[in-house]
Amino acid sequence: MSGRPDASQVEAGRRLGVEKRLRQVEMEILGRVPESEIDPSLESVREVMELLGDPQRTFPVIHVTGTNGKTSTTRMVETLLREMGLTTGRFTSPHLHSFRERIAIGGESISAERLIEIYDQVLPVVEIVDARSVAAGGSRLNFFMMSVVLAYAAFADAPVDVAVVEVGLGGTWDATNVADGQVAVVTPVAIDHTRLLGSTVEEIATEKSGIIKASAIAVSSIQDADVASILADRAQEVGARIVFEANDFGVTAREVAVGGQLLSFRGLGGDYAEVFLPLHGEHQASNAATALAAVEAFVGGGEQRLDPGVVREGFAKVTSPGRLEVVRRSPTVLVDAAHNPAGMQALRAALDDSFAFTRLVGVVAIFEDKEPATMLEILEPALEHVVVTRNSSPRSISPRRLGLIAAEIFGEDRVTVVDDLPDALEQAVTIAETDGLGGGVLVTGSIVTAADARMLLGSTQT
Repeated sequence: MSGRPDASQVEAGRRLGVEKRLRQVEMEILGRVPESEIDPSLESVREVMELLGDPQRTFPVIHVTGTNGKTSTTRMVETLLREMGLTTGRFTSPHLHSFRERIAIGGESISAERLIEIYDQVLPVVEIVDARSVAAGGSRLNFFMMSVVLAYAAFADAPVDVAVVEVGLGGTWDATNVADGQVAVVTPVAIDHTRLLGSTVEEIATEKSGIIKASAIAVSSIQDADVASILADRAQEVGARIVFEANDFGVTAREVAVGGQLLSFRGLGGDYAEVFLPLHGEHQASNAATALAAVEAFVGGGEQRLDPGVVREGFAKVTSPGRLEVVRRSPTVLVDAAHNPAGMQALRAALDDSFAFTRLVGVVAIFEDKEPATMLEILEPALEHVVVTRNSSPRSISPRRLGLIAAEIFGEDRVTVVDDLPDALEQAVTIAETDGLGGGVLVTGSIVTAADARMLLGSTQT
């Protein structure tokens, strides 16, 4: 007998090597300064891009910013473009389960092998820029900057026909803004990340308007008047065209349907009737209208109607994990990544709109800096009982403190405090099933809470 390994053993060894190297790469990326620590400068990222040959300029970009709805809208735009036969790149953040989710090519997360190859290609250049920055008293590229570099390099290498890129924070100084979007999308702007973006919606809108570039088409969801004015002023300043939902495009009919909703749209280039969207809530209908207008703007400058069949097929395939997602039945368990008051308002409206539980029990874990009292006040009328807990992030407010806040809003008899999420889920299911069928559980409060719950319930598909 030969002592040489057979083909299956060789392949198993290769996979093991890839997994080991992937863990090393992810640890090195995640070991950089957190993405929440932004540097209000594009100098380092721009320098890396230039040394790499400006890969972000080798493909057109649809750039997406806003406070809520960015990820869902990005995924809708990208799915429609794929349905049209284009090879797409998609960059979103944060991820739910794996870093590789952030960089998708053709609708699939970047493979472990490709991520390793791209990382090894760009690392020497990043290290040169890091060394220069540190020598000048600055810092290395942070985690998010590195993510952007990897995404743009991967998209150029693929190559992709178009990249749909979600902003991380803000716009003007966001690392993604080293690219110039032919289409700039702005989903609803509200108060969030005030430490980083400003304390007023006007300051935040000004920061986000920075993705609108010369000769681009800007596509905006419905905004407060002050926000709309800021976006319009920015478009005029740089010589861009801007269109607004409810003025230039929008939803003309909406009907709740099994598993989602049936929509009709007035687009920039024409009308589209009876389009099924397998997502819940009026906010997702608005996101869909914005996504459709963005694709019309990209493909034909907003001057021509898309193939209605392609639009229907594309929207029917849309997914948005962790966004009012049903992850279990009997009882129904919903997971939603609402993490600020505006997101919680949208969630509350969608619950009223699309679901009818005999009793709904909440499982809530919120970051300490995310206005937990306001979020709980918004959610309170929808819940019969709330189980407060913590998620896996060190930023999560302690269950005891969250419980005290919740008791002021719900009353002590409607609040249960549980130290960890697995036990909190079990307790919520027990309460929901107290009177038999018809109860449900809602898990919400942050993206990390949504990700943790999905993992616990065996739903990791993204």
